[in-house]
Amino acid sequence: MSRPISTIARDISRAWTKPNFAAVPYLNAMRQLESVNDDYGYDSGKSVVLYFLSNAATFKGEAAKLLKAELKAALKEQA
Repeated sequence: MSRPISTIARDISRAWTKPNFAAVPYLNAMRQLESVNDDYGYDSGKSVVLYFLSNAATFKGEAAKLLKAELKAALKEQA
């Protein structure tokens, strides 16, 4: 079982101090999710995480690699 998406989002915010403007809305939405099966408004948690990942190309480094892998694992777990 993976960690809650909100916890991963908190860690991303700590590691990525100046996130890409396009990733910010999805990062904020992820703070409200326990898992990719939750909904955020009319969006699925899965789509929020996928959109975050697609807008997080400039999030680099070891922490980024680990946190993105954790999000991808959460997506695969719930598939």
